[in-house]
Amino acid sequence: MKNVWNKLLENLSPLLLGMLAFYIIIGLRVLDPTNLAWLGEGDPATHYLGWLFFRSSEWSFPIGLNPTYGLELGSAILFSDSNPLLAFLFKPFASLLPMPFQYSGIWLLACFVLQAWFGWKLAGLLSESTLIKVFSTGLFVFAPPMIWRLPVHLSLGGHFFILAALYLAFHPRLERRRLAWASLLATTALVHAYLLAMVALLWLADLVGKSIQRKLPIRRGTLELAVILSVIFIVCWQAGYFSVGAGTSKSGFGYYRMNLLSIVDASGWSYVLRDIPESPGDYEGFNFLGLGVIFLFVCAIPVALTGNTGLLETIRRFPVLLVALAGLLVFAISNKVAFADHALAYPLPDTMVAFADVFRSSGRMFWPVFYTIIIVVIFLIVRGNNTRIAIYLLGFALIIQLVDTSAAWKGIREKLMTEPNATWVTPLVDPFWEKAGAQYKKVRWIPPGNKLPKWLPIAAYAGTHGLATDAVYLARVGTLALEQARRMASESLKSGRYEADSLYILDESVFRQAAFSIDSTTDVLARVDGFNVLAPGWRKCADCPRLADEVKLTDLVP
Repeated sequence: MKNVWNKLLENLSPLLLGMLAFYIIIGLRVLDPTNLAWLGEGDPATHYLGWLFFRSSEWSFPIGLNPTYGLELGSAILFSDSNPLLAFLFKPFASLLPMPFQYSGIWLLACFVLQAWFGWKLAGLLSESTLIKVFSTGLFVFAPPMIWRLPVHLSLGGHFFILAALYLAFHPRLERRRLAWASLLATTALVHAYLLAMVALLWLADLVGKSIQRKLPIRRGTLELAVILSVIFIVCWQAGYFSVGAGTSKSGFGYYRMNLLSIVDASGWSYVLRDIPESPGDYEGFNFLGLGVIFLFVCAIPVALTGNTGLLETIRRFPVLLVALAGLLVFAISNKVAFADHALAYPLPDTMVAFADVFRSSGRMFWPVFYTIIIVVIFLIVRGNNTRIAIYLLGFALIIQLVDTSAAWKGIREKLMTEPNATWVTPLVDPFWEKAGAQYKKVRWIPPGNKLPKWLPIAAYAGTHGLATDAVYLARVGTLALEQARRMASESLKSGRYEADSLYILDESVFRQAAFSIDSTTDVLARVDGFNVLAPGWRKCADCPRLADEVKLTDLVP
């Protein structure tokens, strides 16, 4: 019976720790699936909108395509960062789900619970003490880089994938490794490409390292490589990774980097440590360890210097993994090395920069190194002290970490615990919009583009009324597709012929040109709620109301 209770405690402790941290930092309001108030701006808005369009669209092949959100610009649920894993799970039940329905709150809870679970597993590789595992898990859960991402880039809050990969790599007697790695990589691929890149590199390093050390036979290693790469390709294909096509627009490597002082730069996450000046793009490389971990790091230095912990012997068991982590560090820093607000650049071949631009926010790639640092510090504290002192040090460090980082996460909680609401505030209040929602099937923006000014209310309007739109914000847009869409829009402006099933929103730069070519006998050009609107066939609609602010050519030309 005692063993049963110990087993139950072992399994419940990390789950309870994760849920408690979620309650403290995030709050319960985000779990209401009809609450959209906390998703109404920035990246979370497009995360929700991608799902809104995807849930009402027909099934496609690959299943991750999301054609109504982007039209000719090309789109997949992946490129709105809408967490394809949960989108695929919930779409079969779309007709049964309420409107609206968001799963982002469930995801945030899962991030905390699974972060605690795999943090507990990693701590279990270092000690059998329950208290040591509790306090060590707390340090993983209260990791500033993870918490900072949660209200901004929802999918990137899944740092537990990295912890899971490190656990598989460090496990001395991993059973069913092929199944474990394949499951982890496939699931990671369905959440975010950056997380997939990190986890895949850790897997390859583990595979190569164990093959070199002959812990894994070459034949089995080759088979594992072929099988898992095939699994990753199939999953990525179905998720829509390859849907953008040639000419993908991307840039920013070297700008969104990690600053060399990032691990000690609080950036508002400490009451004690002052912020260090940095360059504008360095925020993507936010990797503050937290004052609690820094305290442990200082305590671990004299222990490490004694050389009696077995750290060097342990490191020698993972030479390839160490090289992989060093490579991630170099990539995170980029070729424009920043120290505070100073930078030193060294040249790279254009082809190398073009490849690096695929993961332009290179500062994120430090995350596996970040968690490895925490693991090493805990290792030194546990191996260099008796159990009681290790417990005291880890417990004190966790208290410091929790209290000091509240300087920032209290603000996150206030933002996410805003008053619940099932709708967003919209500037589109004229009765015209309701009638147009029933009259047309698409909403187009001229000229087309990605993340145009005022895109959000138009995309939300289209999604709410079941209309397809190219007023979108996507992580990647193909330059060739964008050029073709702009040519089509330019032809429409020149000829005055517009698609009868499309409502057009015109940028101010083309509004006057549209007035010259419009067929005023059938179409209407107007300003509605601050938007320039072109409604094809509106005059032929018997029950369509007249617009108060119609615009004629004589209004624009003296």
